[in-house]
Formats: sequence, C-alpha cells, structure tokens
Amino acid sequence: MKMKYSRDEVMQYVQEDDVKFIRLAFCDVFGRQKNISIMPEELPRAFEYGIAFDASAIAGFGDESRSDLLLHPDPETLSLLPWRPEHGKVVRMFSSITYPDGTPFPCDTRTLLKKAIADAKEAGFTFAFGAEQEFYLFRLDENGSPTTIPYDEAGYMDMAPEDRGENVRREICLTLEQMGIHPERSHHEEGPGQNEIDFRYSDALTAADNAMTFQTVVKTVANRNGLWADFSAKPLDGRPGNGFHINMSVKPGETSKSLCHMIAGILDKVEEMTVFLNPTENSYKRFGQKKAPGYISWSSENRSQLVRIPGAAGAYRRAELRSPDTTANPYLAFSLMIYAGLYGLQNRMELPPAADINLFTADQKTLSRFRKLPENLNAACKIAEESEFIKAHIPPAILDIYCHR
Repeated sequence: MKMKYSRDEVMQYVQEDDVKFIRLAFCDVFGRQKNISIMPEELPRAFEYGIAFDASAIAGFGDESRSDLLLHPDPETLSLLPWRPEHGKVVRMFSSITYPDGTPFPCDTRTLLKKAIADAKEAGFTFAFGAEQEFYLFRLDENGSPTTIPYDEAGYMDMAPEDRGENVRREICLTLEQMGIHPERSHHEEGPGQNEIDFRYSDALTAADNAMTFQTVVKTVANRNGLWADFSAKPLDGRPGNGFHINMSVKPGETSKSLCHMIAGILDKVEEMTVFLNPTENSYKRFGQKKAPGYISWSSENRSQLVRIPGAAGAYRRAELRSPDTTANPYLAFSLMIYAGLYGLQNRMELPPAADINLFTADQKTLSRFRKLPENLNAACKIAEESEFIKAHIPPAILDIYCHR
C-alpha cells in the first residue's frame, strides 16, 4: 500500500532526500493535467497559504478579471517521479484549488469528488473503484511528431515477437510500482498497437488520482521509447476504440441487493452523465461496435452490454461500466457514478431484466426494446442541460464549459 505522508513528513523527506523540485499537480475540467514546479524553500508557504497561478490561461478557469487562484498541495499524495534525475529529485503532489479568500474553486473536479465521497459516507455508503484504461502506441515520424502508424500488428493477448509493446508495458508497470501504484495485469488489446493495464481496487479518490498518474506515466515511458501514446476515444477508423472501463462496488454490500440497487441507479442516470463520460465528438464513433456498448442494458459476463457483472464472488463482486472512454475526467466520472449509485440505493431501485443476448448481433426488433446512449456530443449535451440530476451535482460553470465550449 502506498504510504501517506503528513506535512512535516513531506518537508523532512524533501530536505533529507535531495529533492530540488516539487510539482503541484492539478487538472482542468476535462481532466487535462497541469502543474507548477516550486523549489523546496517555497514548500512551507505552499502548505500554509497556497501557491498562486494565472487561471485565465487555462480554458474554463476564468478570465483576466478574476485570474488569481491558489494551489494547496495534498501531502498524502506525495510521490517521487522516478524518470527524473536521481540527483536533484523531483516529487509530485496533487493539489486542491481555491480563490485567494480560501473559498473552494467550483471547477476543481478533485474537490468535487471529495464532496461526493463525503455525501456517500453521510448516507452510510462507501464506494470502491478499479480502472481499466486502453491506449494505442504509435510511431513518431522523422521530426518526432506523432503518426497513426501502429507500433505493431498484434491482436488480443498476443505475445512477443508479434506484441512489440511488451517491454513498454513492463516499463510502465515498474514505474508505477516505484510510485506506490500497483497494476493488477497488463496485455495487448485487440487493436494494432493497442494495450491495456488494469489497477487494483481502491477508494474513489485514490483510484482517480491513479488514473491521472497512469496517463502521465504511459505518455512519458512511450516518449522515452520513441513512441506516442494515444488516449483518444477512437484513434483509428474501423479499429477498436480506447475504453475506460470502470469497475465499482459498494459497502455495506453483503447482499446482491445493494449491488443491484447501485447498478439500477447508474442505468437510470447514464444518459444524463454521458457528456462527462464521453466528452469529445470522437467519443461517439466508438459506441455500438468493437465491444463498446450502444444501448442501455446490463447482464452478467456479457461484453456487449453497458453494464456487466464480471464472474467473481464475495469481496470481488462488482459492476463494470463500459461506456466511458479514456478522454473522461476520472474525478467527474467517479463523482457522477457515486451519486447515481447512491440514487439507486436510497430509492431501492429494481434492475430491469438482464439482457442475456449479444447486442452486437441482435436484430432491430430486439434492439428496439432498449434505450440508446446519446448518438453524438450535441445530443448528450442537450440531455445533460435538461437533467435535474446533473444540475444538482455538477456546478453550472462546468456544465456550461462542457456544452458550450
């Protein structure tokens, strides 16, 4: 388990372990990662008062009229960046964002997830998450710019020498372990040059932080190997898209009823959440093909469904939501899944009948029984803007940014 540090322990570590740069990490509303590097002597001020930055330069964070925001590092998230020099080390901490008067910044999605976790706890529930993220490895051209030429032509779970990504995945996993993050498994995916690495189950905030760290590590390791890691939803037409399959469970959940209520809530609210789970035009090219769902349904062990219950028992029993893609902001995705699951639990919602069929080969008469996921970004935005559920849990500024960018 990754060690959690206090403020004093962070300052002692920085002083004793030749740390020269401290990255204060955060993300914009779309989950694009940002950071500021400070020197060790600035660390006490960062903990006490925060570090100011110009928010007007970040899309959706405000304009020049109110541009100052402050970053407040979370000492529990301290992590060494192992790819940086051994002498003059670089560490990273995730940060919360406030206005200068200390008021939380409404577009700080990590703080939104903390609130969702606290609301669930107050209602008597705790949710856990496990992330499965897919990505493509593409070659670079002679100028070092990305191409869409896959690194290999291997298929699902192929081995070397066909699978050329084996050593890259190994380096990614070892780097993550050095950062206190423990991958569960890795393999080649169905697409040429496509890979997947899955994480162990953890609490919601840790899982979201790990998902953010994962993309940074993958891109860094790929670049060190002369490659480009592509996390877009549908990098290649006619090939599988990049899914961000999210496994979720709830406690107390001793009976299957709790899991069913949770899934029922997610199925009920998923259309309203879709713009945040699939935030680009490209996202909607993925739906309804190559194991990416297009209809709102559930089943056990069935990868043509929106939600499947993998074959597992006891503490490993969970639900997998298969519609999100790797462009989703994990803090927003997990927040909305918590609130939707909570809605199902508190209202003791019943699941519709399981769809124990292959929806990719079903006829139109069969498919007509199911609601469809939004077919494009505009449709998803319209549904979100009309949703009382979204208005209750997503700040107006974030909804406006997603739907009127």
